[in-house]
Amino acid sequence: MPKMSDPLFADATLDTAQLHALFQITHNTPFLRLAISSENAETLKQSLGIPIRRCYITDDLLHQRAKELSLSLNDVLATKLPDAGSTMSGDFGEILTYLYHLGTQNQQAAFGPKKWRLKQDRTKPAPYSDVVHFLLPSWPSSTDQDELLCSEVKTKATDGASLPISNAISDSQKDATSRLARTLVWLRERAISDGLEDVSLDHLDRFINAIDHPSFKKSFYAVAVICGDLVESEIIADPPLLVKGHTLLLIVVPKLKDVYTAAFESAKTSVASEAEEGLA
Repeated sequence: MPKMSDPLFADATLDTAQLHALFQITHNTPFLRLAISSENAETLKQSLGIPIRRCYITDDLLHQRAKELSLSLNDVLATKLPDAGSTMSGDFGEILTYLYHLGTQNQQAAFGPKKWRLKQDRTKPAPYSDVVHFLLPSWPSSTDQDELLCSEVKTKATDGASLPISNAISDSQKDATSRLARTLVWLRERAISDGLEDVSLDHLDRFINAIDHPSFKKSFYAVAVICGDLVESEIIADPPLLVKGHTLLLIVVPKLKDVYTAAFESAKTSVASEAEEGLA
């Protein structure tokens, strides 16, 4: 796996191994259900502040812009984070999925672009496929053991008419038919125009120009991140229907709205100690 230039968990109170330990498998057939306990949800509220912040902007750029413009770190960060509401809820579900896959996948380390840094509008979701990860166990050599993971994520934190399970499945099918290919091309264009800290052009070209490399595996995940108070009624109202070639993943978070609201607030306050230390 390539070395990341700006690891999400550096100086954070949580790392990827600890994060994975917070998820408990409560059901694994015909779909995978992961539950986060109330105690672990409290951990997420505080411990995800720094990782969430770094999903939107690198530390270097945050400090650079604050210094150049004589602004506070929070002034700069405010131009990146979503407002409270549906976009924040959706972003949290995507980031939670991104972090879940960052750990081990078949005993290998996954990595992928932080698409939230590429938003044109902080008040709207990032475009194209939600979450993309690469597995390249022999990089810089490409092999038939390489894998491309694509996750479509739907989040439901409050009661309403949305159907996160079936919508995640149907949109995951869109990823498989065409959207993932468009996503990779879009990422390549952004890598050229703006630069990507997480993946290189060579990583992207390995999957875009597949004919020039050994065959690789594609894995598609339909992910529904659902509040614990709603999950049972959602499963009854929107029964999980498996689709060949797609893995359905349910992530259950107690008091989901409270958790994501507190986690984003922690992201905002995470810059306070750095400012006090004169890092801005």
